[in-house]
Amino acid sequence: MAQTAPITPDAIRAFQAETPKLRSRDQADSLGISEAQLVAASCGAGATRVEAHPDQVMAAALELGEVMALTRNPSCVHEKIGCYANYHSGDHAAMILTETIDLRIFPTHWCHAFMVETEAETGPRRSLQVFDAAGDAVHKIILGKTSHHDVWDGLQRSLALPDQAPTLDLAPRQPVEAAKARPDKAEMLRAEWRRMTDTHQFLRLTSKLKMNRLGAYRIAGAPFVRALTPEAVDEMFATLAGSGLAVMIFVGNRGCIQIHSGPIHRLKPMGPWQNVMDPAFNLHLRRDHIAEVWAVEKQTRAGPTVSVEAFDADGGLIAQVFGLRKETEDHRAAFAALVADLPGADAVEDA
Repeated sequence: MAQTAPITPDAIRAFQAETPKLRSRDQADSLGISEAQLVAASCGAGATRVEAHPDQVMAAALELGEVMALTRNPSCVHEKIGCYANYHSGDHAAMILTETIDLRIFPTHWCHAFMVETEAETGPRRSLQVFDAAGDAVHKIILGKTSHHDVWDGLQRSLALPDQAPTLDLAPRQPVEAAKARPDKAEMLRAEWRRMTDTHQFLRLTSKLKMNRLGAYRIAGAPFVRALTPEAVDEMFATLAGSGLAVMIFVGNRGCIQIHSGPIHRLKPMGPWQNVMDPAFNLHLRRDHIAEVWAVEKQTRAGPTVSVEAFDADGGLIAQVFGLRKETEDHRAAFAALVADLPGADAVEDA
């Protein structure tokens, strides 16, 4: 069978011009390329390849003022308006920690980055976009009207790489790890689960037992987990909206996790999407991608914490929702009561 010639940067840009209303991810999917390749095609014509390490990207973000932080996976998009600050560097994990923008960053997956500028009727649209080794989006910083546009050119000069080729060499995309359970270790899992004093101990526990998150949920049983219907996620958001109950909503990918802390107010479902449309927080969730949902209880030194966690058909984690706990307020009990009323489902069993 003859191989299809790679699509040229000129052809990519022509397709973008013909489909201006398509999101860049959808344009890339239509062309059978990664989103990073789509952006790279405009190097020298609106895009500049820049340093991708979080230390450099976050140093630039701190200068941009109020922006939108965007992190997503194939099933959910998480958008927050705020200012980057309080950056903590780290070889394995780094973070931005503010009231509005709260990120957990994994530098190994910050492989390609671009400063992107396009012209629109309202003025230039500017963003700083980061991609992993396969060219999938890890994190985006999108400038708005009140952002510090005056620093853009200087940041571009300081971050630009010598290589500005409009093509990009990528690594193969790594598949999502399917549920991995060890039924023979179920009693050990439950015993160690009871001893936990911090939710962060859970992944270390599953790793030690040669399991992963979803595999452990499938074999843990009550009182640790309860299977919920996929529709329970929609019911949860409908109950939360306008209730004043504050939650933490985690959405991420291999390179970045973004967190919203606070109540949600306005839902706007549209087709398969459930959308939170609040002034400083938007969430776009593909309800039709939800295959499994688990209500999960873990012990901490400050008492039990309950989460609702949604997974896609491949076993990928789409989103997690927890009751918010701060020094001045604790919404965990109220959230646990809400979760207790969500509809249950037959659990998926791992042989």
